[in-house]
Amino acid sequence: MGTLTIKDIAKICKVSTSTVSRAINDDPGINQKTKERILRVVEEFHFVPNNSARNLKLAESNTIALICKGIGNSFFQSMYPMFESELERHGYTFILNEIGADKDDAEAAVAIAKEKRLKGLIFLGGLLDNPKVKLRQLAIPYVLTTVAVNTDAAEVGSSIVAIDDEKESFKIVDYLCKQGHKKIAIVSGRKSDFAVGELRLEGYKRALEENGIEVDQRLIRYMPEEIPDYTIQSGYEVTKKLLADQEEFTALFATSDLAAFGAYKAISEAGKKIPEDYSVVGFDGIDLTKYMVPSLTTVAQPTEEFAKASVDLLMKAINGDTTRERLVYDAQIIERDSVKRIGGN
Repeated sequence: MGTLTIKDIAKICKVSTSTVSRAINDDPGINQKTKERILRVVEEFHFVPNNSARNLKLAESNTIALICKGIGNSFFQSMYPMFESELERHGYTFILNEIGADKDDAEAAVAIAKEKRLKGLIFLGGLLDNPKVKLRQLAIPYVLTTVAVNTDAAEVGSSIVAIDDEKESFKIVDYLCKQGHKKIAIVSGRKSDFAVGELRLEGYKRALEENGIEVDQRLIRYMPEEIPDYTIQSGYEVTKKLLADQEEFTALFATSDLAAFGAYKAISEAGKKIPEDYSVVGFDGIDLTKYMVPSLTTVAQPTEEFAKASVDLLMKAINGDTTRERLVYDAQIIERDSVKRIGGN
């Protein structure tokens, strides 16, 4: 056989050329068995890497970036140390890139990947506009985490880690129904949110319908387009308007814990109490909810499982595994003091 190239080695080992380069350069993040298999082939064929190509690879950083949609989102912030710990365990450094709600995730990812010479990316939250086209510009592996579960893994070209937002919203609204509530308002996402916001709204509607309660459109309130969604401000503004409209309701489902914070303030300013006048539930399970007064009943997302699974899937992709998986986890209702049972026993 003539002089082998790095592409020839990759074809023999059935891995990517970047994986071959990482094995040759003794990258600590590569799977040990994959590395040993590649080095056996390298030795067998007396392959000598081209110095310029090798030096180019050595110039790459050993860094994974977390692209986070929504600056200041406490739910995402609670996950940063988990991702950092998991990546360090695999021998990688971690950088965080938070982008504003009005910015395009894919464009930001392409820019930072080029600037930092990243080995991989994890998208945390957000909605990708035309992902199949835009993410094709990324020459590195990536994973989508806490995106809408109706996102298709083949469409976005990566693995997905998430919960079923429709199912989990159904569970918390069904819980309110079982507590005797028949007039349940919702602080939903924006009308333009056809991902997580739409799924949580659909779960709300299905829970009402399955409990024999007619959906009242007057109790469905959307977060304003002009302010950041799933924030304290959006929850406050929506609940304040709901109360000002004097609509009759006994419980409120805020589709994020931060929105529930805002709802608490609006209800307090109206001279009402939780749960005596209105029961309130949230969604996410951020740590601060147990310190609210009263402590908030919420749907807790499995953040530790998210972080571990996302990093594991990214490592597989970096090591040449082209399988695209969609992992959907269950969330958990945490009952606290913000819900009052009405009627019945």
